[in-house]
Amino acid sequence: MPADLNDYFSKRKGNNSGDGGNGGGKPPRKVRPEGPNPFDGFTKKTGLLYLLIGLVALFIIAKPFVVINSGEVGIKATAGKYDATPLRPGFHIFLPFIQQVMVVDTKVRSINYTSKVGDDISRPSNYRMGGATGVRNTSSISALDKRGLLISIDITVQYSLKPESAPQTIATYGYSWEEKIVNPIVRDVVRSVIGQYKAEDLPVKRNEIASQIKLGIETQVNSKNGQPVNLATVNLREIILPKKIVEQIERVQIAKQEGDRVKLEVERAKQEAEKRAALAQGEADARKINAQGIADSIKIEADAKAYANTEIAKSLTPDILTLKQIEVQGKFNDALRVNKDAKIFLTPGGAVPSIWIDAKDKAKTTSMSQ
Repeated sequence: MPADLNDYFSKRKGNNSGDGGNGGGKPPRKVRPEGPNPFDGFTKKTGLLYLLIGLVALFIIAKPFVVINSGEVGIKATAGKYDATPLRPGFHIFLPFIQQVMVVDTKVRSINYTSKVGDDISRPSNYRMGGATGVRNTSSISALDKRGLLISIDITVQYSLKPESAPQTIATYGYSWEEKIVNPIVRDVVRSVIGQYKAEDLPVKRNEIASQIKLGIETQVNSKNGQPVNLATVNLREIILPKKIVEQIERVQIAKQEGDRVKLEVERAKQEAEKRAALAQGEADARKINAQGIADSIKIEADAKAYANTEIAKSLTPDILTLKQIEVQGKFNDALRVNKDAKIFLTPGGAVPSIWIDAKDKAKTTSMSQ
């Protein structure tokens, strides 16, 4: 700018500020008092820092993320409409204020129907698991038998929410799906099965009844649209009968045990009699065998003697017999010389005497045989 113009504007400015009055008729300007300016030192870096802090605070407040653990699934709802595909375990981000993620439990849960109810868990079954055990105790199931007698059944049912159909299940039944699916089915099936039997037959047919209850629950649960529940186990724990029926069963059982005891004693006596008969038969057989042995021995001995006599007879030739007669005759001759009164007996059909008797001394008699 030219120097003369600079001088002009400088003089004009000096005149306006230094005349001490109105000068050209304009009111005097107010002078701002001296003090700190809050925007002094404000830079682009500071603005970015404030913006970042604001975003972090908004992120924490809005929390546009969710962590899903194992045994859980997430159900994403956009403007109140559930997404049909569940979110699997892991880290997931969603749009806050527009979308919402509900985490539901898909682990195995239990309902204990028991006559000894303690702390009943009445909360919805699909809330986010904190310190919950997943076990619910409720009152035992009351049912009527075939004759209308009241029976109580203690049973435990284990089940879990099917992950792939969890959004449809929650959309249809809500978070109290246990009370709308599992509990009514279990009670209905148990009452239906118990109604087919008499009370006194229930303990005897316990296994048969347990199988029918499990099959009935499985059939009805699987018949639900989309099969929303996986049934794990059904355990029939106790059948509680009326007191009169229990006493009747006990009397029948005692009578049966007494009958079994008598039958056992009869069987034992029968076995003892059979044992004694067997021993007697054994002794008789032993005596028979012994007698047969003696008879066989005598027969063998007789046969041996007969055989010996036969052999001896074969050896008696006429010459030997003549010699024997001569020897015997000589003995008789010697005897007659000693005893003149001897009586001599001759064997029939032969000339050789076989016996002689001393007639003088009747107390002394001598016999001889050939």
